[in-house]
Amino acid sequence: QVQLVESGGGLVQAGASLRLSCAASGRTYTRYAMGWFRQAPGKEREFLARIAWSVGNTYYTDSVRGRFTISRDSAKNMMYLQMNSLKPEDTAVYYCAASENWGSRADSYQDWGQGTQVTVSS
Repeated sequence: QVQLVESGGGLVQAGASLRLSCAASGRTYTRYAMGWFRQAPGKEREFLARIAWSVGNTYYTDSVRGRFTISRDSAKNMMYLQMNSLKPEDTAVYYCAASENWGSRADSYQDWGQGTQVTVSS
């Protein structure tokens, strides 16, 4: 198993930037990719971006492509999500997750962090 801990959430104004971090520990070598999801109240968990842990390939959902950037520091077992030009509709709990596969479905991810709240005020 892989343990994941997110940090970096908070309350910001619209247009601001925020960087989320995800610290991974445990059997990280068993996971092919890591990703970021978010869940707003009353909504389903939404895929945002993923990164192949070894080679660094990335993929984004259309709603965040160009505003959010996923990256990782494999030597430190850290993953990041740089979020720019934040909008009130980005308000949600943000989760990092790890997967043995390369996909966007939440059920394809085996490990999850506890989440970090991001609130964007207008």
